[in-house]
Amino acid sequence: MVIVLKKDITQDEKENVKRLLFANNFKLNEIKGEDATILAAVGKLAMDTREVEILPGVASVIPISKPYKMASREFKPDDTIVEIENCRGQKIRVGGSRLVAIAGPCAVESRQQMLDAAAAVSKAGAVMLRGGAYKPRTSPYSFQGLGEEGLKYLKEAGEKFALPVVTEIVASEFIPVMRDYVDVYQVGARNMQNFELLKRLGALGKPVILKRGLSATIEEWLMSAEYLLSSGTNDVILCERGIRTYEKATRNTLDLSAIPILRSMTHLPIIVDPSHALGVRDKIPPMALASVAAGADGIIVEVHCHPEQALSDAAQALYPQQFDKIMRDISALAPVLGKQVAHIRENPPKSAILRETSVSSFGKISVRAEQNRESCLFCGEKGAYAEMAVEQFFDGACEALHASSFDGIFQGVVDGKAEFGMVPIENSTAGSVYNNYDNLSRFEDVSIVGAITLRIEHSLLAPKGATLETIKNVYSHPQGLAQCSNFLKAHEWKEIDTVSTASGAKFVSEKGSLENAAVANARNADIYGLEILQQGIENDASNYTRFVVIKANHVAKNGGNSVLYEKICGDSEKPNMATFMFSTKDESGALYNALGVFKNAGLNLNRLESRPISGKPWKYWFYADAQIDETLENPKDYVSRVMSELKKQAEDVRLLGVYREEK
Repeated sequence: MVIVLKKDITQDEKENVKRLLFANNFKLNEIKGEDATILAAVGKLAMDTREVEILPGVASVIPISKPYKMASREFKPDDTIVEIENCRGQKIRVGGSRLVAIAGPCAVESRQQMLDAAAAVSKAGAVMLRGGAYKPRTSPYSFQGLGEEGLKYLKEAGEKFALPVVTEIVASEFIPVMRDYVDVYQVGARNMQNFELLKRLGALGKPVILKRGLSATIEEWLMSAEYLLSSGTNDVILCERGIRTYEKATRNTLDLSAIPILRSMTHLPIIVDPSHALGVRDKIPPMALASVAAGADGIIVEVHCHPEQALSDAAQALYPQQFDKIMRDISALAPVLGKQVAHIRENPPKSAILRETSVSSFGKISVRAEQNRESCLFCGEKGAYAEMAVEQFFDGACEALHASSFDGIFQGVVDGKAEFGMVPIENSTAGSVYNNYDNLSRFEDVSIVGAITLRIEHSLLAPKGATLETIKNVYSHPQGLAQCSNFLKAHEWKEIDTVSTASGAKFVSEKGSLENAAVANARNADIYGLEILQQGIENDASNYTRFVVIKANHVAKNGGNSVLYEKICGDSEKPNMATFMFSTKDESGALYNALGVFKNAGLNLNRLESRPISGKPWKYWFYADAQIDETLENPKDYVSRVMSELKKQAEDVRLLGVYREEK
């Protein structure tokens, strides 16, 4: 059973609960979550649960009917996200909307082989490095691995390319020697039901990839996961690698139907190993894609720079170019599934240097100490409104960098190309920028850390000599064209979309045709050598765009401008906004009940937006912006309590950010 503890439970009350459960032969595991602390009591239920429920400090008791208690959806309705930190401070997250790739050779054969393999799979997009140092082989005469020497090569290669190390453990006696080298332990199919190994491995508290046994049922597989969970680790990743059937055309039969079945049974993340299932390299790529399409959280595949020389599993080892093709195909498929491909973040970008100079009354120039400038991505060219938002929000302390698309901003922030991103979210005249709402749901490793509202004043810009009569084509961002629709409708001009308003101005300048004009900010005239034909052409003089500032949430702070970091992400200024994202239950009054949470909490919602959920027809994400009372002593704790209540009423809930909006 699961015992949910009250937030204000005292230590004495908690110990009293534990004593009663221990007396009834329950094994306990305490789990502290964001919203509540629970005790997972595992054992044969031989007592009335009401005896526990009436104890001081207990909020509720939830009996679990499944034989696999801690692995079940009853125990944990929300999906588990397993985090593995690399040497750059990045948290590689397995689960949720991310797709991960683990790649490397079947066996560690030499130092150079591992360095070459790590370089190849890292370049293609893998986020973890696999390789066997101890190999369980069917024949005692086959290559058995290099042992600790292989672990050293594996770790060296992984750290060079910031790839956490995944390797198989074949017996519990190897735990002491493997402890310092391994980031994720892999339990192979032959050891899935080696329960003594599972118990000792679970006690380490480290992430474990548990492969399905050769002939194991799904329930038997989950019972093995239960051994790991009940022994101490919370981070178990299930791996489907094919089962043994009467079919001999492939090495095993890959059971992709297990993925959707498991989704309803367990909260644990699921990956697929098509290499061991198929056993033939040319058959692996389509099954890797099929695995992702079926709902897997990632793949683990064997890659060798020279498969023909491999000492084990040569026939199923992919060439690096094959793996690269798989990753490009998965990247193309990911948006269709509403997911994003996880990447290793680049080394912290080289910061620009800010020099402040002053001239004294004696004419002497002094230079203040140099200061690192972080960078912020924006969409469009120099002169775009988003660039102005960067300048105003960061007050010149952040370098504005160009991105070619909104998706590119999000991906660039996740991948470490810049610390921040500036994205428009809504305009007072043209409405919401739906692409960015969708990106906020798709990129789970991004949070909103700030916002700013900018006055938007459009002008019609054209090359020198152009007039309203010579113009035939008008270039601008779709939002810019929509915001000036009344003015544009009065002329018979062709409207052409561009990446940003500034991109339109740049294009018109480069073409130099008197038939072209752009809708953009007036300052683009000076930047691109254009003339202002008419100013203030927007439909409404009260035309504003709200921008949000995004930042990666899966990496530790890494130097840079600490003053700027504290201003944006610290506690020096209290937040005044919170953005929630939730989906509703399929029942009468579901949205009403969810919105009632905000009313009961006294939060003023100043925006509510809905977007369809990818892959779920007629299901929607709701985005809610709530104003926070700045007099609250602990606003983040207050928002956390709201989240706890919202989770009771909504089906799926995410907090996109608690931040300060510049008015």
